[in-house]
Amino acid sequence: MTMAEQEQERERERERDTVRALRALEDARAPVRLRATMAVGSRPDPAYVGPLVVRCAVEPDFQVREMLTWALTRHAPDLTVPALVAELRSETAQARSQALHTLSKIGDRRARPAITRPLLTDPDDEVARSAWRAAVVLVHPDHPAGPAQQDERQELAAVLSTQLGRGPRATQLSLSRAMVALGEVIVPELTAAGTHADPAVRAHALATERLLRDPDAGFEYAIEEAKRVVALGPDGHEG
Repeated sequence: MTMAEQEQERERERERDTVRALRALEDARAPVRLRATMAVGSRPDPAYVGPLVVRCAVEPDFQVREMLTWALTRHAPDLTVPALVAELRSETAQARSQALHTLSKIGDRRARPAITRPLLTDPDDEVARSAWRAAVVLVHPDHPAGPAQQDERQELAAVLSTQLGRGPRATQLSLSRAMVALGEVIVPELTAAGTHADPAVRAHALATERLLRDPDAGFEYAIEEAKRVVALGPDGHEG
């Protein structure tokens, strides 16, 4: 067998491996899908990107979804980011939330403009929570900010503040963590929310400010204490 023939045979074997791996991603057994995803991530190939993104939208197993995200981070952002951004327009909530989650792990700022106000205020809690985390990661809050970046943080803080008081405790904690990660830029928004007509919004704003001042404070304590303060009113009397 000539060298050219050997190379052709190796290429055919790679193609067969790709086909087997893609079939295994759709196996009915979660452990098989998990192993297949690990294998795909260990051998990045542009042919895998599209099927991995598609699988994210329908995969029912949490561990497999996390592995799908890992496998996508192993591929070039030039391939993954456009495919994931396109998923943000999907009508399927899981497609949107998983794409946002994966974009937050990739950390490529080219995706930031795609995380729009409709995603940050998405009626699905999981989508909104994923959007909050991704947006905060992609504005690089831990880095020194110039004027333009400071404006971006302020705009994000303003949108996030509209979600104060939303949903169950886990959702509120996610929002508080996202806002606290933005730093002092959230203070004016929290101050304004502290006078909101809805006591749930006021309590959430107060709890978030306490977490900003004392990151070691537990959210449960902060929110319960904030509720007591709201209930007592500004004069310290229940009314």
